[in-house]
Amino acid sequence: MSYNDRFIRACRKESVDRVPVWYMRQAGRYDPDYRKIKEKYSLLEICKQPELAAEVTMMPIRKLGVDAAILYSDIMNPVGSIGIDFDIVQNIGPVIANPIRSRADVERLKPIDVEGDLPHILETIRILDKELEVPLITFAGAPFTIASYLIEGRPSKNYLRTKAMMYGEPDVWFMLMDKLGDMVITYLRAHMQAGGKAFQLFDSWVGALAPDDFERFVLPTISRIFESLSDLPQPNIYFPGVSSGELLPKLGRLKADVIGLDWRVSIPEGRRRLENRFAVQGNLDPVLLEAPMEVIEAEAKKIIDYGIQQPGYVFNLGHGLYPEASLDKLRQLTEFIHRYSEQAIAEQTTGKGAADHGRN
Repeated sequence: MSYNDRFIRACRKESVDRVPVWYMRQAGRYDPDYRKIKEKYSLLEICKQPELAAEVTMMPIRKLGVDAAILYSDIMNPVGSIGIDFDIVQNIGPVIANPIRSRADVERLKPIDVEGDLPHILETIRILDKELEVPLITFAGAPFTIASYLIEGRPSKNYLRTKAMMYGEPDVWFMLMDKLGDMVITYLRAHMQAGGKAFQLFDSWVGALAPDDFERFVLPTISRIFESLSDLPQPNIYFPGVSSGELLPKLGRLKADVIGLDWRVSIPEGRRRLENRFAVQGNLDPVLLEAPMEVIEAEAKKIIDYGIQQPGYVFNLGHGLYPEASLDKLRQLTEFIHRYSEQAIAEQTTGKGAADHGRN
């Protein structure tokens, strides 16, 4: 089997014969084989075993036929290296033993040491670089999303403490953003040097901010991250998370290749708000996977039709897979995306060729 680079080409707005697809959280709890592994090991324990983490990463490639792998890891992994004591608690999420609440707490954070503290993650990437026949996407959590966990101490619905620091102690907030930005830059550069073929910056919860607050308190650090990594040849993705449609017009100058869209904004509207500057990724509502297959395919068809109107489109969900997702439906959906988009692109290409011929 030859190397499948459709995902990379789509990220670069190059032509593809069919739409590439991968799913956020595609290596996860919807898979019965993964659930068996989780009966023995926690998420963090899997991450510390490179061979096992690589195997979990590769499961969706074999079972679903997706066009890219995403590293099995967690956005919290690098924060342990900068001095944060955390755990991933079942049915809760990240829980921080020493949350950030003051200037002194931020000052105590140290620079990340990827080689010294996270060699298992780099080794997992190296294994996958040898084994995979599709591109490997690695990732990091964006500073606002990471900060929300560090400050709140656990997942939050209203980000009360986070916004209180942002509004009330902006100097402390920006100091934290700078340190987390440095962490992300160093972490992702190490990923790419180890063999990653693309990276995604997850900003899952930044949609909780008003656009002006995003522009003032978060976007400078996001811009610095992408600017600092712009010398890398690998494509990059910024996913501003759920409810982020109102933030899209603020992203025009970002040195990113792809912007991920959630399901609350259509592909054409997302492109319009982004001034057609980027490739786009998305944006099926993950809950729609509970619907009958004909309903899922009808919505996927609509999204694909929108996506292929311009170069640079990657099919994905508008957020991560839920544990309730059906492995069989995901396999069928992947096959449908490939089959339908290949036919639609071929017809589109033939139509354009006929139109060009008519003008000659």
